[in-house]
Amino acid sequence: MASTPQPRHNHKRSFSNGLIAGLPLSLAVLPWGLLTGSLAIEVGLQASEALAMSALVFAGAVQLAVLGMLTSGAGLLSILLTSLMISSRHLLYGMAMRPHIAHLSLPWRLSLGFLLTDEMFVLAAPKGGQFDRWFALGAGLGFYLSWNLWTLLGIVIGQQLNDLANWGLDFVIAATFIALLIPAIKNVSSLLVALIAALLSVLFAYWQSPAGLVLAALIAMAIGFILSPLLDSGDSSLAHNSQQASEGGDD
Repeated sequence: MASTPQPRHNHKRSFSNGLIAGLPLSLAVLPWGLLTGSLAIEVGLQASEALAMSALVFAGAVQLAVLGMLTSGAGLLSILLTSLMISSRHLLYGMAMRPHIAHLSLPWRLSLGFLLTDEMFVLAAPKGGQFDRWFALGAGLGFYLSWNLWTLLGIVIGQQLNDLANWGLDFVIAATFIALLIPAIKNVSSLLVALIAALLSVLFAYWQSPAGLVLAALIAMAIGFILSPLLDSGDSSLAHNSQQASEGGDD
């Protein structure tokens, strides 16, 4: 269902609500941004180049992977292919968002597309079938500004301290995605998908598969799609029986 027009006086409120909703996640990636900025300095990038990387690429996982590959002397083609594989999940995000933003003007589509991250996708997911573009813009823009600020702090700190990458700040990456995942598990099929994806990602990492993360996600989603009618029908029947029992008790 497409987003519905809002009165102009609600635009500012929706935008502010988006900024506020994204604040906890913006703070959560502070260590991640510090790590990215400092690592960029360690691999030999100038401060302006590190800032431009965050401003233009705006993808923490890709930036960290690319910086690591630059350290190991990887070639341009390898870097591009790795970036493509890591970012391929955004194609799925875009496909999910398309019905809600296809009718918007080109500047709106380009802006929301550029700001589309894991965090924005979760925060701005249509609620009750309605998509609020101003809320999504606030959440995405707030996260973008925060990410660039944290990267700048990392650049400054990276010029003063050595081996910041060994401080264990990279754990925040896993912690952030776990925080995004848990609220999305609402039925048996979504739990199954999460467990299968986690197991396969570990196996593919052990086998050193370059596309392991994407393969794990695709396989888990395929299994969840096939089994969801069977698994979730039990939840629906249980909920229906509980409702009937409750109504019978009221009588």
